[in-house]
Amino acid sequence: MLEKRKSIDEIMKTAVSEKDCLSQFPQFRHYQRNGLFVHLESGRGDKLSSDTKKCIQNLLKLNMEAPYGPEWPAEEKVKRREMVASEARYIFVHEIPNEDAIKESESVDKERKFTCYPIVGFVHYRFILEEEVPVLYVYELQLEPHVQGKGLGKFLMQLIEFIARKNKMGAVVLTVQKANLVAMDFYLHKLKYTVSAISPSRVDPLLGLEKSYEILCKAFYHEAQVVLEAS
Repeated sequence: MLEKRKSIDEIMKTAVSEKDCLSQFPQFRHYQRNGLFVHLESGRGDKLSSDTKKCIQNLLKLNMEAPYGPEWPAEEKVKRREMVASEARYIFVHEIPNEDAIKESESVDKERKFTCYPIVGFVHYRFILEEEVPVLYVYELQLEPHVQGKGLGKFLMQLIEFIARKNKMGAVVLTVQKANLVAMDFYLHKLKYTVSAISPSRVDPLLGLEKSYEILCKAFYHEAQVVLEAS
């Protein structure tokens, strides 16, 4: 047990110490499909500029106020605290004008200039322990309406799964509001996630009826499957 605990601690320490998770996946720096041109940059919660914080807050409210309904005012306060935590990791999606601008990123100095383009989406994730299993937990995946439906969400989740595997996480875990039917369909049917064994509806069906959310997961290893995936 001590050796297992030591191994888990080492995995978590290595994962959280990574400064730029995108550095291992340069092919995911850009997305060019369906008339959409975007550049991805990584970030962390305790390094956000005031403009980036405002962008995150606005996009969260735009997409999540309706699914949360009357719970939103309280939930918004929670999310504002979560987004600036030191353990929060980000992938920011910057929309750029055309394909020619993407090609300019071959220069390191010019690549930095992509941060001046508007943020049209982001992923907020963390490396945490769930039932003593190291997991990558997706706190948020938010996209502006005009970039939805173009394959970008699937692209970002594929990247997230690569990051999880590279960092020896046992699974990707996330929470989805039951009222967000589009998101539920996206994760369960398109990406083949499952309702986790730790989701309220699996732990206690009666309790699950009272909760407005489900916890979904995709496990990569047998041990994580046994703990996190419902039978």
